[in-house]
Amino acid sequence: MRYPTTDTPDTALSYLDAARKQHSQAEIARYLQVDPRTIRRWEARQSQPPAYVAVALQQLLPLHIVQTAKGTFDFVDLFAGIGGIRAGFESVGGRCVFTSEYDSFAQKTYAENFAGGHELAGDITQISASDIPDHDLLLAGFPCQPFSIAGVSKKNSLGKAHGFACEAQGTLFFDVARIINTKRPRAFVLENVKNLQSHDKGRTFDVIKRTLTEELGYQIHVKVIDGAHFVPQHRERIYIVGFRDPVEFDWKVLQLPDKTHTLAEILHRTDGTEPVLPWDDGKYFDHVKNKVHDKYTLTDNLWLYLQNYAAKHRAKGNGFGFGLVGADNTARTLSARYYKDGSEILITQGKKKNPRRLTPRECARLMGYPDSFIIPVSDTRAYKQFGNSVVVPVIKAISESMLPFLVGDVEQKVAQSVLAKPVRAKRTSSFNASLLKVPELA
Repeated sequence: MRYPTTDTPDTALSYLDAARKQHSQAEIARYLQVDPRTIRRWEARQSQPPAYVAVALQQLLPLHIVQTAKGTFDFVDLFAGIGGIRAGFESVGGRCVFTSEYDSFAQKTYAENFAGGHELAGDITQISASDIPDHDLLLAGFPCQPFSIAGVSKKNSLGKAHGFACEAQGTLFFDVARIINTKRPRAFVLENVKNLQSHDKGRTFDVIKRTLTEELGYQIHVKVIDGAHFVPQHRERIYIVGFRDPVEFDWKVLQLPDKTHTLAEILHRTDGTEPVLPWDDGKYFDHVKNKVHDKYTLTDNLWLYLQNYAAKHRAKGNGFGFGLVGADNTARTLSARYYKDGSEILITQGKKKNPRRLTPRECARLMGYPDSFIIPVSDTRAYKQFGNSVVVPVIKAISESMLPFLVGDVEQKVAQSVLAKPVRAKRTSSFNASLLKVPELA
C-alpha cells in the first residue's frame, strides 16, 4: 500500500486501513474516543476523519510502518533488468525516482509492472550523473567486467589520472562509481554473481573495494547469500552494501530462514487448484486438462542428446549434465541460457514421459515474483530475463535490514516521539495508550 506523506484526512484513512489489520473497529473507536459507527463510516469512505487522527493512529503501528507510510527514502534503479531489486525496496516504502536499463525487452517487462512516474532511461554510459535526480539510495545489479590495472606511480609520472577514474574507466562499474561520486547517496546496494570475488584473479573485486572505500569514502559490507533460504533454488549472489556515513549496520541482523523450500511451491498444480491468471492468457497451463502445455516437454531428440552428453562427461570424470528434479527437490541455479535446452532444471514427468522445462510463470515464481507479475515477452526473452534476475525475497530481506539506516533522522525522531508520547485529540480529549497494547520499538 502507498501512503500519503503528510498528515491529511487521506493520510488518516491510510493509517486506519493499516491499524485495522491489527485491531478491531471497537478497539480503535475506544482508543480514539469516538463511536464505532464513526469508524465504520470512515472505512466505508462515507465521511472523512479529521487530520489529527493520522497522528493518533501512528501510536497503534510499529515504527517501520509509520516510517514507510511517510515515504522514507528515494532510490535509483540502475541496470534494472525487470525490476527485482526495485520490488524489494519498494516493499519497505522506498520510492523509485530514476530507472536505467539497456535491454529493450527488459524495459518492456519493467514498464508493464512498474508505473514509476518517470520514463525509463537506456544506456547508462550516455547519461550524465548530473541529470539523475537526487536520491538516498543507489541500487545496481551491474555486469561483471575485467579491469585493467596499472601502477598509480607510473600514471602519476605520465600526468594521467589514477583511482577509479582510470582503473574502472571503460567498465560499467565506472558508471556506478561516477554517479555515486556526483550524487553522494546515503547508501547503495550492488549485486553480482558470487565469483565476482575471484573474477580476473581477484583484481576486479580489489578495484571495486578500493574504489568504494578509498576513492569514494564509503563504508562497505559484503555478503554472499543463497536464494535457497527463500525459494527452492540454489542461487548464490554477492551483495555489497555501502553507507556514506558511519553506521552500525551488521549483516547479523539479516534474518535468513532455513533452506526448507521445495519445487512443489512453484510448480503448476495439476489437481484443479492452479490459479487462473488472465494476464497469462493460458500460455503456460491448460486449465481444461489441468496440465502444463506439451510444448514444454523435451522432444525425444533433445532428451536423448542431453542423456548422451551427460554420459560422455561422466565417463571423463566431469560433473556436466542435466539437473533432473521433482516436486520434493530444490533446483540448481536458473541461468539466462535456460531457453536453449533447459538442462539445469528439468522437471521429471515419470518414466513414460520425457521431462519438461519450467514454464516462464514457474520461473517467475522460482525467483520470488508474485503471480501478479506480468510477462509480456516471448518465452525465450522471459527465460533470459528471469535467469538474469535477483531473488526478490532476498532483496526484501536486505531492504528490511537496511531500513533503519535509510530513514531521515528527523522523521525517525518524530515517529518515535509520536509512539512514545500521548497525543491530544481535538482540544478537550486525550488518547489513552493504556487502552490498547501499543507495539514496542524493535
